[in-house]
Amino acid sequence: MQAYEKKQRHILPSGIVQRLFACRVALHSGTASQPRKRGSYKRVNMLQFDNSYFRDLDGFYVAWSAARAPDPKLVVFNESLAKELGLNALSLSSREGVDILAGNVVASGAQPIAQAYAGHQFGSFSPQLGDGRALLLGEVVDEAGLRFDIQLKGSGPTPFSRNGDGRAALGPMLCEHLMCEAMHALGIPTTRSLAVVTTGEDVYRERALPGAVLTRVAASHIRVGTFQFFAARRDIEKVKRLADYSIARHYPHLTGGDSAYLEFFKAVADRQAQLIARWVLAGFVHGVMNTDNMTISGETIDYGPCAFIDTYDANAVFSSIDVGGRYAYGQQPLIAQWNLTRFAECLVPLVSPDSKEAASQLTNVISGFPALYQSYWLSGMRDKLGLFVHEEADLDLANALHAIMDGQGVDYTMLFRRMSDVVRGEESAVNSLFDSPEALGDWIGRYKQRQTAETVPAEARASAMDRVNPIYIPRNHLVEAALTTAVEAGDLSPFHKLQGVLSRPYDASGELREYAAGPPEGFGPYRTFCGT
Repeated sequence: MQAYEKKQRHILPSGIVQRLFACRVALHSGTASQPRKRGSYKRVNMLQFDNSYFRDLDGFYVAWSAARAPDPKLVVFNESLAKELGLNALSLSSREGVDILAGNVVASGAQPIAQAYAGHQFGSFSPQLGDGRALLLGEVVDEAGLRFDIQLKGSGPTPFSRNGDGRAALGPMLCEHLMCEAMHALGIPTTRSLAVVTTGEDVYRERALPGAVLTRVAASHIRVGTFQFFAARRDIEKVKRLADYSIARHYPHLTGGDSAYLEFFKAVADRQAQLIARWVLAGFVHGVMNTDNMTISGETIDYGPCAFIDTYDANAVFSSIDVGGRYAYGQQPLIAQWNLTRFAECLVPLVSPDSKEAASQLTNVISGFPALYQSYWLSGMRDKLGLFVHEEADLDLANALHAIMDGQGVDYTMLFRRMSDVVRGEESAVNSLFDSPEALGDWIGRYKQRQTAETVPAEARASAMDRVNPIYIPRNHLVEAALTTAVEAGDLSPFHKLQGVLSRPYDASGELREYAAGPPEGFGPYRTFCGT
């Protein structure tokens, strides 16, 4: 795939101020000061909360409570994450802890809320979305002083549910747990999963499925869509409050300067460029890059119709609802730029009282996004190819390899894993991945010639390549098999085995060959679903 398509059609229009807040809707009738009754729910002192979002952003959420789960049972618990957050894993996995993770009990200090946000979904603006099946319990601060949201997903309807049931099925929650923890192991910024519990009741999609609640951990759940919710209502004061809060929480070094809001936008754009580059380098397709799924913190969020590519294909689409390929694998950098343009529209009044000047400054940042993304992608590609010395021709070399892969049935992950063999002097394992091995001949010659510029010994470079090119990713056929066995047969052993393999994606083992192999004959075309 090319490092970036040279398209810049999504630039701020000249009439941005007139269009900026064109969509007006009434604020939701639920208010933060009127939480739903919690009945006989008790509070348990098990988590140490410090809830800055609840405290500082009144009017940005609705205080609410989870629906009661009749018979919650712990299915997956992330002990290592609990330890990282300084939480008591033993207490949280106890009966009382499971009640907290199911939403039946409110932990002391928790202040459950459903956050308000809007968003562009497949290019169309929805002025009111919000947490329709999730509740932010509060925030915990780890030993390093870092703040994290603790959120329940699938905990029942909220005022933002839009006639949905607010529930989640076990399969999609296990999938999110598996995927986000695999992404974390790959070094890609992501929300995390602390636990999955079953609720003891069914949810109904195409058929009855066991219900579940996932406990999601995030640096925050502030999205581009959060800004859009208030910008659409022309509530500039709330947009400013949200920006100030976001800066203080995620970019504190920007606080106080005259150009803080423009620098804030630049910082978010930079994190998004890094994130999307890492997605593409790993072969990850998010599948639903709506603006409500784009975080200000730069984390991957919402693992609905996502997947990793097996065979290289820049046009790969796995989501069953992305019929036009808007969020295809190779389109992700361009969509990130489009989403950032929507974010910029929200910030115009903050950047400068002169709207034309603000639009010009923001447009300059957006126009520079392709080059910013390309710099991160190329840096990652140099690592994957073992190029320590930076040469100007490296971009063309990397792009040429992707052009050769196109239409050759090449396993993307395995190709880069085996590139270290080429550095060690063995080419056959790479050639065998191509339908027409001769297609790679000229490129291999260029690659060998390029290596002569390197000063690091070949074995050291090859070893470094094996530390950045995974051998194990969440292969779609393995994910589906593990989820099917877990949901249909109640057997989580394949799921736990797969999760264990994915927690060490770079460590090859001869006993795990099936986890590195591509899909079996007849598997596909693969389609994923959002699970709502």
